[in-house]
Amino acid sequence: MEIKTLINEQELTTRINEVAKQIQKDYNNEEIVLICILKGAVFFATELAKNINSSVIMDFMKVSSYDGTKSTGNLDFTLDISQKIEGRNVLIVEDIVDTGRTLTYLKQYLTSKNPKKLKVCTMLDKKERRELEFTPDYTCFDIPDKFVIGYGLDFDEKYRNLPYIGYIEQ
Repeated sequence: MEIKTLINEQELTTRINEVAKQIQKDYNNEEIVLICILKGAVFFATELAKNINSSVIMDFMKVSSYDGTKSTGNLDFTLDISQKIEGRNVLIVEDIVDTGRTLTYLKQYLTSKNPKKLKVCTMLDKKERRELEFTPDYTCFDIPDKFVIGYGLDFDEKYRNLPYIGYIEQ
């Protein structure tokens, strides 16, 4: 299997820092509850949090719709947040948006908990795969319809530890 580089480590670092600065500005340096969607967004969420110079509280959710390289269309919701978010600034941090199903569901679910502000930040956006109308508030990179790995993204739990975003030529 050959892995080709789509976004190198330096491009990732630079763009994540730019997005973090924009988030900090948009949230007026107020505290943010950053909700990392496990497992794929953990590298991205950590790097993003390190570059936001205001108070950040991290929490986690685990929701998946993938089996191998294909979306099943069903959501598997296995871990909920532990923080109360009512009246608080919340930022959902996701690794990739493709069909829009997972984030549409998560945004509706978390909105029901009455946050002060709720926005979505994604590392990667695969717009051509969209099945539901969904636009993240912050996007680091728009990418083509390729199966990507690295920087938290996996292929059957492997390759998450690559320091760049790659793709498998199929």
